[in-house]
Amino acid sequence: MDILYIIVQVVLAITSILLTMTILLHRGRGGGLSDMFGGGVTSNLGSSGVAERNLNRLTIIIAVIWVLSVVTIGLFTRFGLV
Repeated sequence: MDILYIIVQVVLAITSILLTMTILLHRGRGGGLSDMFGGGVTSNLGSSGVAERNLNRLTIIIAVIWVLSVVTIGLFTRFGLV
């Protein structure tokens, strides 16, 4: 069981990094930190509608995997399998 717990922890660490990166890749909608650091000046050449939808899907998939790994670690801890 210890090896499974370590694997879930590694998955949690990787998905945490990937989730942070995909959230930061999203286009700013205005008025946020992206405008403060020059994000409001960018043109639409960098992201199309299809790319933004695919990024949304990827972010949701990574978030679901992240939540499942957090719940799994919680179950391991709750039932004393660690």
